[in-house]
Amino acid sequence: MTDDTDSATGPNAVIDEGAATDGDAALDDGPSAPRTRPGADRRTRRRFLALGGAAGALALAGCSAQRTGDDGSDGGSDDGSDGEDGANESDGDDGSDDGGDDEETPTLTVATYTSFIDAPSVSPGEWLKEEFESRFDAELEWATPDNELNYYVERAASGVSVDADLYVGLTTDDLVRVDDRLDDDLFAERGEVSGFGDVREGLLFDPFDRAVPFDTGYVSLVYDGTSIEAPETFDGLLADEHSGALIAQNPGGSSTGRSFLLHTIHRFGDGGVASDGDGEAVEGGDGDPDYDYLDYWADLQANDVRVLGSWDDAYTAWSNGEAPMVVSYSTDQVFADMEGANLEEHRIRFLNDQAYATPEGMAVFAGADEPELAREFMSFMLEPEVQGEIAQRNVAFPATDTATLPEDYAELAKEPAEPVTFTYDELQGSVSEWIDAWERQYAGN
Repeated sequence: MTDDTDSATGPNAVIDEGAATDGDAALDDGPSAPRTRPGADRRTRRRFLALGGAAGALALAGCSAQRTGDDGSDGGSDDGSDGEDGANESDGDDGSDDGGDDEETPTLTVATYTSFIDAPSVSPGEWLKEEFESRFDAELEWATPDNELNYYVERAASGVSVDADLYVGLTTDDLVRVDDRLDDDLFAERGEVSGFGDVREGLLFDPFDRAVPFDTGYVSLVYDGTSIEAPETFDGLLADEHSGALIAQNPGGSSTGRSFLLHTIHRFGDGGVASDGDGEAVEGGDGDPDYDYLDYWADLQANDVRVLGSWDDAYTAWSNGEAPMVVSYSTDQVFADMEGANLEEHRIRFLNDQAYATPEGMAVFAGADEPELAREFMSFMLEPEVQGEIAQRNVAFPATDTATLPEDYAELAKEPAEPVTFTYDELQGSVSEWIDAWERQYAGN
């Protein structure tokens, strides 16, 4: 349930979409071979890889870190040192080649969004660092720049070193934005990652086989059932009785808000907005070609929807009783149960029995100093115990079928009857136009 990313500036702010990181997903199946990124002399394909074989995987030459506790004389010491001294070194004489130089403990720099490591309630970052370092002869260093993924996009665009090994928290339109902005690859191909075959079918969202999903969520309504009965449909939100009852997030600066916007596009169509750029027009599921998502948002504004900058802004306002409904995640009762809250005050509503699916992935930076260690970390993230801890601490669903979870987790974490999403191909050439059009209209009303 942790979000958001981005440099939100406050209530009703229109945020530069270039500074946003995003929350979209792809659940289709398709050909199992990866494709190359759009660009000179690069081929394309229509759908993305299905779960299955490791087509396109890179064979690793070896590991840069050893599991601690293993037998053998090649690992680091067990004394908990910070990595300045090596394990099998000589005393520093000029010695023969097989004496070896001192080996420093490698440092893995993992970039992510801030709340992944220091959310005010729960977050997986600290646990992951401690667990990884206890099992590998390596140091894990978190990096959380203010602009998050956009920070690394800007560095790459300027020809500056990225200075991180992998990014945790990628989404579909993150990758679309990265690929549209940069001529060169920001991320490397997945390579060999143990546990990749356990990732749930349909969660793979990167057509170029870079990002590995580690969790997923569904954007839905959360409402206080002691004060209101939430509507069952999108149209129901427009009823007079729900005037001023909903708090949402700015899609230009919030991944949660962007997912909700994309769900309204999926429901009502885009009115040809995307076809003004490089995208294709979207026909809505409501069956009305004369009513699109901009019409729907104009009606939401007329019904006094409140749009705040980030998920944290919106959820805090909702928690303070400023409105009875908020756009959030269908795992909200997991968090509420941890806090001992009244679950009736944290009810979930799937509009039209749907929710927008938002898998998160991780990928190795193309210029990583420790690419093999980064892939070991990704393998670690897919282990059953680790998957269970991530799901609980990030208040999400695991990416694999093998996660170790409490028996009541499935009762608290709600799944919609019909997840909806846009694929990488559908978002490419479209998402920026959709958000720009929304911002122009919202600011003008």
